Amino acid sequence: MSNKVALLFSKSKVYVHPTSSSKDNIPGFLAIVRSTTGSGSTSDAILISWVPEDSLLEKNEVDSYIKVDLQDATPELGPSMEEVLVSKPTGHSILSYAFSIPLTDVYSVSVRPPSVGLWYGSIIIHSKREEDTYPALFFHDSESKSTMLIKRAKSQAFEPFAQDSSDTVTHSFWGGDQFLKELGKYATIQKSTLEPQIFLVNPSGDDLLSFSPKVTEKNNQFSFIALANKFKWKALENLARLTHTSRQVALGAYESAPESVKRWIATPEVKKIGDEFESARVYLAKWALNLAEEAERERHRRKQLILDDSPNQYLESSLGGFEIVDSESQYRRQKPVTNDEWRSFFDSEGYPKVTVLEIKERLFHGGLEPEARPIAWLYLLNVIPWNVSNEEREVILESKRAEYLRLKRQWWEDTERQTNDFHFKDQKSRIEKDVQRTDRNIEMFAPEDYELSEMETSLTHNLTNAHLEQLKALLITYNEYNTSLGYVQGMSDLLAPLYATIQDDSLTFWAFVGFMERMERNFLRNQEGMRDQLKTLGDLVMFMEPALFDHLENANSTNLFFFFRMILVWFKREFEWDDVLRLWEVLWTDYLSSQFHIFVALAILVKHKTVIIENLRQFDEILKYMNDLSNNINLDETLKTAESLYYRFARTVEIVDIQNRDHAEAEDYRPIEVSDNLRSLLKKQVITVKETDDYRTYGAN
Repeated sequence: MSNKVALLFSKSKVYVHPTSSSKDNIPGFLAIVRSTTGSGSTSDAILISWVPEDSLLEKNEVDSYIKVDLQDATPELGPSMEEVLVSKPTGHSILSYAFSIPLTDVYSVSVRPPSVGLWYGSIIIHSKREEDTYPALFFHDSESKSTMLIKRAKSQAFEPFAQDSSDTVTHSFWGGDQFLKELGKYATIQKSTLEPQIFLVNPSGDDLLSFSPKVTEKNNQFSFIALANKFKWKALENLARLTHTSRQVALGAYESAPESVKRWIATPEVKKIGDEFESARVYLAKWALNLAEEAERERHRRKQLILDDSPNQYLESSLGGFEIVDSESQYRRQKPVTNDEWRSFFDSEGYPKVTVLEIKERLFHGGLEPEARPIAWLYLLNVIPWNVSNEEREVILESKRAEYLRLKRQWWEDTERQTNDFHFKDQKSRIEKDVQRTDRNIEMFAPEDYELSEMETSLTHNLTNAHLEQLKALLITYNEYNTSLGYVQGMSDLLAPLYATIQDDSLTFWAFVGFMERMERNFLRNQEGMRDQLKTLGDLVMFMEPALFDHLENANSTNLFFFFRMILVWFKREFEWDDVLRLWEVLWTDYLSSQFHIFVALAILVKHKTVIIENLRQFDEILKYMNDLSNNINLDETLKTAESLYYRFARTVEIVDIQNRDHAEAEDYRPIEVSDNLRSLLKKQVITVKETDDYRTYGAN
């Protein structure tokens, strides 16, 4: 009987995630067993094991593990008096990820419960032997019959090791709770006060005194690894730069720039944005080289046409004068659309009961509650057409899922290309670097509980998590899908909120494709898309706020570089995470204008125009001030101001057109020009600009 052990505890559907692809997930059982040759129930005879389902099928022992798994879930049947014996689990298998560790060798258990943004709770078992490491174990609770039965029986969440009411947690029951409770029968478990997610197992007196688990010492070593990886990333980044002519253009532009511009570029605030988005350096350098003189000529020409007969005087005479603050009072934000209200927009067959414009108007003024977003965003980003039935919608979604898997498989299964294709490796390294630092303050992307294989670590940081790996896979797939554009820095900022909200890899991909339809112009290699938008914003400032524009001109700030980051990633760094989600869904409606983000930018500028005009005289002062607004901007007030500015602009253009028409035959009348750029702000049709050349050949010569 030496090869048999008593199965004390079993939990089904506990997975190892060996890669970022869900198709590679390995289901198994987390078990606590007792050696039949050991000394009773003492800890030296207890083993903690993870056993893949496949290995149990081979031994015909799945039923035994399921039987023990369901014991705690069916207390009405009473405790089983029969001891269940199974084969002794494998000690440690690199190929199958199976492991078995004596309880006496366990130092601690890292516990990460499921929460908003973390789909599966997970644990990691840490050994006292530093050379022994074990994979993170993910509890797929919705697939585990025992966990679902216990959940139904519980009326509230619990913390199995709470010492008092202050130690209570708010997460609902999950499989990890049950494991910790069972483990507590065979060992002393103490929650660390230094690292709340760490539970010490049979801690020593010194451990109890300091509450400093060994895992924190390991984290210090990991910090050193992270530091070393920075040097590796630097080398990879330099390698990538050799293939991108745009950077060489930027360098040449910088060398040819006026000394005043070089001083601006060298300021800490400019360098900070340049470090975040290298396209910002390209934009500013190009502006310095060949746009400054052109902009100067164009600025004086437009200023002469607009300011000689300022359209504002017509508003004052026609409307009896106006103040933007007064006009904002009529624009009110509404409560977000709930899931029930969203469903009320559609009939039982799935067709809209109201017009799409009415739905968009409601979303524009209120946004969405979180639970309504996953499906609503698919409509707003053109993954699902508005006028389809429920059945047609499901067919479309299944088709989208299948197409994504086909696209992903093209590169995922091509190991030769991953190893030998320079362009692929270059883009992959850039994606990995950017993703590694994307939204790490958000819970979903913060934990580092997923360790890469030796092959994968050749191009990336060796500590990550499953969600970051999914982001990488999505961006690499997009890189293959849109070969003209490829991957450009900043795209990870746009993808992360979609992934966190939709929580379906395949549908997230197509939502990202829809988002990039309008955002691709922000990432063109020649920067024309960004230049056009900043130029349009400059025209709008001159048209609506001529005094402010004059001040920016005197401060050498009419390139509006301080708005580059805001427009590039749609204010992702300017607002808190929840506000970014709300802002984006407002912008996606195109209810007033497909370029409403330009009015959002103007609203931010107008809000601070008094401070800027009265106190800020230099480019770097204005840039620093605007950068410091990050996470200190009130979204609702900004949206109300932006809507007010839109209607004020629309009325101004209307009055200018009337004046031009009524005085067209007067010999001494000079028409006031409203540029095509400005008029485009009144249109709802999304502006799409595509990169033309394949990124794999760009700069090859």
